[in-house]
Amino acid sequence: MTKPISVLIVDDSVAVRTAFSTIINTDPGLTLFGTAQDPFVAVERMRNDLPDAILLDIEMPRMDGLTFLKKIMAQCPVPVIVCSSHSQKGSNAAMTALDLGAAEVLAKPDLTTIEARNRAALRIGQAIRTAVGERPNPSSRGVNTDEGRSDARVSPDKILPHRPAVRKGGATPLVVIGSSTGGPDALRQVLTRLPENAPPIAIVQHMPAEFTGPLARRLNGHCQIEVVEATTGDALQAGCALVAPGDQHLIIHREGRGYVVEVVGGPYVSRHRPSVDVLFRSAAQAAGENAMGMVLTGMGDDGATCLGEIQQCGGYTVAQNEASCVVYGMPRSAVEAGVVDKVAPLTEMSAEIMNWFGGKSRRAG
Repeated sequence: MTKPISVLIVDDSVAVRTAFSTIINTDPGLTLFGTAQDPFVAVERMRNDLPDAILLDIEMPRMDGLTFLKKIMAQCPVPVIVCSSHSQKGSNAAMTALDLGAAEVLAKPDLTTIEARNRAALRIGQAIRTAVGERPNPSSRGVNTDEGRSDARVSPDKILPHRPAVRKGGATPLVVIGSSTGGPDALRQVLTRLPENAPPIAIVQHMPAEFTGPLARRLNGHCQIEVVEATTGDALQAGCALVAPGDQHLIIHREGRGYVVEVVGGPYVSRHRPSVDVLFRSAAQAAGENAMGMVLTGMGDDGATCLGEIQQCGGYTVAQNEASCVVYGMPRSAVEAGVVDKVAPLTEMSAEIMNWFGGKSRRAG
């Protein structure tokens, strides 16, 4: 029997703590680690042991939730689901929480009726499982949820069949980036340092569907390059970065010397949708030796498998170093898999892109 996911609830409302405790206690895949009315009490609860996940309010006495989130990610990274009346779709508080490393951001649910509580229980349970990313719901073992998620870890083959590595000349240099926890701010630091003539870039950031559009628009407002949320048929062009929509995979296809993207559904791959592995595999197949794969901060190991396929094709692979990561999970997995050509701090990633691109351009000339 799989061990249930332990959850700590941090909220100053007695009513909310009680309702959320009931949701956790009635879900066979979850177990209540404890409750806390503010971050200071939460720290005491975690002094001897850590929960698998935290449900966190934003507005609380003594210390606000965003400050606490920042401390958690710096000291003892645990998947955090922010659940607050201040975290509506696209709000500044929600985007800040995601910047700081929240795995998911939910608006405080309606709990006034049985039907509303049932909807809240389903949404919260799904958010916790997605954030933790490894444990199935014993009550639905082997069955896909209405979100398309499967209990089993799914290979990229389900979306894009594997092909033997081949080197493809004549293609435009292409950069693909994967990130998760702490990724929004890491992407900001990388993309804002790129000049207008940067190579085409495609990005998978693990993020709820309602936030990838606001993320792209916010990045676009700070960058010299254009940053937009991808739609099927978009061309990958110099000076432009396409961000995979939340809850959809992003696939790159070769078209002449350039590329177009396709946005597709399907199962979670490497426990994520969008999946970095799907993006990286498509880049290897479309660009071969003209692909550069980059893994930034994040929990888990999404991207490690297919970053190796970019490397096998003769492409260039880079991972963020531990010191500059919010969570050294995805980069560590790639490094330990032996598929990373260079490990670099976040501040050097933009230069890595442009130096690689410059070398490709000189050889092409």
